[in-house]
Amino acid sequence: MYSFSKIKTFGIDLLFPKFCLGCQKEGSFLCEDCRELLDIAAYHYCLCEKNPIRISHNSKSGKCIRCQNFSLSGLYFALSYKEKALTRKLIYQFKYQPYLKNLAEVFAGILAEHFFKTGKNTNEVWENSVLLPVPLDKKKFKTRGYNQSEELARELSKIVEIPFFTDVLIKTKITKSQMELSRAERETNLKNAFEVKDKEKISGKKVFLVDDVYTTGFTMQECSILLKKHGAKSIWGIAIAREG
Repeated sequence: MYSFSKIKTFGIDLLFPKFCLGCQKEGSFLCEDCRELLDIAAYHYCLCEKNPIRISHNSKSGKCIRCQNFSLSGLYFALSYKEKALTRKLIYQFKYQPYLKNLAEVFAGILAEHFFKTGKNTNEVWENSVLLPVPLDKKKFKTRGYNQSEELARELSKIVEIPFFTDVLIKTKITKSQMELSRAERETNLKNAFEVKDKEKISGKKVFLVDDVYTTGFTMQECSILLKKHGAKSIWGIAIAREG
């Protein structure tokens, strides 16, 4: 017997069919052939903005000697933002009109493959941990209708089977888009823009901060400093893609 949710999904797909953003084939936003064109990372790298170093699969650290001063413990990302035009197109449609929110499921699957390839989809990695999406301010949320990082964290939570919370890390200040700013402006743009609530949910936990694109790291750095002050044991970043 079909569930109501499956019937509803079937009806939506019938009225609003999905087309691959790569080749326009009907059926999904990313067909298997186009998915194979994406180079899903089989390694992860340190946090250095210039010439990041590949981290050994056996290492429990996500940083090299040069980036030890980062509050963030390390970063997992599946794709290079600049390497493939298809990657940029997928992420753009996830964030901008026509606002394809359901791409979250596609990206969560890509990230899951990245964790499998790097040997990091283990109980040791995920134990005593939670997922927190990088929050949007109210203005951007109202415009888009959803937080893409929250949708991604929700889908990823289903795969790795750890909880995610949307009421812990809150954005309280309207800020400019980091992509539009110089490096110096980015450093100050996010100052005092976030707050932590219900800190009991992260006390003593490994926190995975989820965002769409990791550029300079200022956003995750600012969030991780705040989360550590409120009792998080360690903070790791998860992003669909890394720029640079």
